[in-house]
Amino acid sequence: MLTVLANLGGTVHKVPAVDPVWLDPESGVTFWVDLAAPTPEESSILRSLFHFHELAIEDSLAESHHPKVESYGTFLYVILHGIDFEAAKHRFATHDTDFFVGPNHLVTVHDGTSRSIAAMREVCERNEHVLSKGPVELLHRIVDAMVDNYLPEVEKLSDRLEQLEHRVFDEPNENLVKPILDLKRDVGSLRRVLLPQRDVVGRLARREFAVITEQLSYRFRDVYDHLVRLTDESMLFHDRLSSLLDAHLTSVSTRLNQVMKVLTVIATIFMPLTVLTGMWGMNVPLPVFPGSEGMQFWWIVALMGVTTGAMLWLFRLRRWM
Repeated sequence: MLTVLANLGGTVHKVPAVDPVWLDPESGVTFWVDLAAPTPEESSILRSLFHFHELAIEDSLAESHHPKVESYGTFLYVILHGIDFEAAKHRFATHDTDFFVGPNHLVTVHDGTSRSIAAMREVCERNEHVLSKGPVELLHRIVDAMVDNYLPEVEKLSDRLEQLEHRVFDEPNENLVKPILDLKRDVGSLRRVLLPQRDVVGRLARREFAVITEQLSYRFRDVYDHLVRLTDESMLFHDRLSSLLDAHLTSVSTRLNQVMKVLTVIATIFMPLTVLTGMWGMNVPLPVFPGSEGMQFWWIVALMGVTTGAMLWLFRLRRWM
C-alpha cells in the first residue's frame, strides 16, 4: 500500500501520488512516502521517480537484510529492524524497515507490520509541525518509537527469568532444563537483534553524515544510549541464565547423590543379612547355638539385628550418613 503525506503550505495533506516538482529541495514541500508491503507497481517509483541506487532498491525489497546505514551522495539509506516476539517459536521475529532520506523527503519500505510507522503516520496527520521539521527529524521519531517497542519485550524476558529463578530454588524437584534453555534461546535472539541496531544508530549519533545536524545527533545519541542499556541487559540476562542452569544442574546432582547414598546404605546393610539367611538356608548340617532347641530362628534374627545396628553405628561414626 502506498501512502503519501505532504506538508503543503504548513498543512499536512494525504495525497494519492508524488508530484515530481516536489523532488526539488527548493520547492518548499516536505513529504513522506510510505510503502507497506508494496506491489511491483508501487515499488517501481523507487526507480522511476526517485532514481535511487539499484543496490539500495534491491536491499529494500528483500525480505530480510542486516541493519546498516550507507550514504549514496544524494540520499541516506538506513535499514533497521522492528521487533515482535513469537512465543510459540521462542524467538524474536524482526521486520525490516528501510529508510531513504533525501533533502526534503523520506521514503519508508516495510512489510506492513510496523507499529512504529503506523503510529507515526497518525501523529503526522494530526500535527503539521512533525513533517515540517524535515525528513531527518521524522526518521529520528520513527527510530525512537521502534526502540521504545523493545522495552516491553525485554521486561517480559525479565519477568520470565525471575519466575524461573523462584522455581529453581523453591521447587528444586521440578525438571526446569527445557524452560531455562528456551529462555536462553530467546535472550540470544534479542542480542542478535540489538547489537547491529546499536551500531547503526551509533553511526547516526556520531554525525558521520552531512544531513544529520548537531542538534539531531544529540537525539540519536539518546536513542543509542537506550540501545546500549538494552544490550547490556540482554548480556546480563545471558549470564544469569548460565548461572541459573548451573545451579539447577547442581541441585539435581545433589538430590541424585542423596538418593544414591540412601540406596547404597540399604544395599550394604542387606549384604551380611543375605549371607546369614543364605548360610542357614543350606540343606547341610550347621553348628547349633547352645540351648537353641526350637529357638534357632530367633537366634538368627537377633544376630541379624545386632549386625544391622553395628553397621548403622559404624556409618554414623564415620559420618557416612
